[in-house]
Amino acid sequence: MATLAIGMIETAGVPAAVEAGDAMCKAALVTLVAYENTDLGRITVIIRGAVSEVNVAITAGLAAVLRVNGGEILSHHIIARPHENLEYILPIHRTEDVAQFQHDICFPPPLSA
Repeated sequence: MATLAIGMIETAGVPAAVEAGDAMCKAALVTLVAYENTDLGRITVIIRGAVSEVNVAITAGLAAVLRVNGGEILSHHIIARPHENLEYILPIHRTEDVAQFQHDICFPPPLSA
């Protein structure tokens, strides 16, 4: 069994985040598990899969962000063998037991509204 990992890319803006997620899923055998919106357009894309696949996916995602007009990478990180607590706190372990923690993508309204 392959060692699992979590990969994250934080971008400025929704288009860059969507492009990163798309590129990561096309480049490697990974699962896109969440888009997390922190504040002021900072979007974190979270994937999971085998460590080698996550490494390939993150590389592709970082390159994709830079192809977006105005795309900006704020941060990125890979966690190999995430602790069991992360499995249940982050929306990365898809079972009926953690369905209560799953949620839809929710972006805040524009500041100019």
